[in-house]
Amino acid sequence: MKNTEELLQILILDDIGNGNFNGVSKDIGSPNVFGGQVLAQALNAAYRTVPKERILHSLHAYFLEAGNLELPITYNVQTIRDGGSFSTRRVTAHQNEKTIFILACSFHKIEEGYEHQMPIKKEIKQPEDLLSWTGMLEQFGNFLPQKMKDFLSIERPIDFKPVQIVNPFDKKDLPPVVDVWFKLKGEVANLDLPVKQQILTYISDYNILTACLYPNASKAHFGNTQMASLDHSMWFYRDFDFDDWMLFSVESPNTYGARGFACGNIYTRDGKLVASVAQEGLMRPMKK
Repeated sequence: MKNTEELLQILILDDIGNGNFNGVSKDIGSPNVFGGQVLAQALNAAYRTVPKERILHSLHAYFLEAGNLELPITYNVQTIRDGGSFSTRRVTAHQNEKTIFILACSFHKIEEGYEHQMPIKKEIKQPEDLLSWTGMLEQFGNFLPQKMKDFLSIERPIDFKPVQIVNPFDKKDLPPVVDVWFKLKGEVANLDLPVKQQILTYISDYNILTACLYPNASKAHFGNTQMASLDHSMWFYRDFDFDDWMLFSVESPNTYGARGFACGNIYTRDGKLVASVAQEGLMRPMKK
């Protein structure tokens, strides 16, 4: 995938009737279906069954089985409740009659209320001063581990610019913090809020577990650690646009028992808090 248009072709599912929707997968450099893709596709299916005046405010999901890139995924949507203010849906994803994923999500009619938010980090480096993943590959490609080089070589519809660039050969433990600017490639005008939320959900599964690796970076890295998303939650707050860089600011409070937990906030460049994310992932050291 090279741009937003190609991403939307993957996220928007085929309606096959009776609350069922079919989707296909794209390889992003891992052997299994990308978790962010399944999250966003499931959200697309749920949105197709909800009154148009209601907007997603939260989702909670579990990844049960690794998805097969070669097989279509069927999403079944169950209507749990349509109340006066909220609508709740449950989505299950299947491949070959095996359930690989479940999602619960809630939609809320637009209301006025009180307001506050946590501020964006002060004095954080701006994207113009940072290297993108493509820039890192061009500048350091000959010195990177092959697995990392292959991952950075995949074409994506998003540009990522990490605030902290870590030398993979510098075996040093680091703070459990990751800050990454991101921006969509291609046409982003005139996207409605449900579509923007689906795209943001897709992006939210990138980078987050990296914060769990950093405190053990003297011995742990992507090459010797089996990593996979186990569960994923998001809360959506305000409308936003993808016309500028956005910041995903992540920290990991804990890693233990071959699992790591990370949470973060997503901001527009001018500091508007758009969404919060929490994820627990498998962090299993590989035996030699």
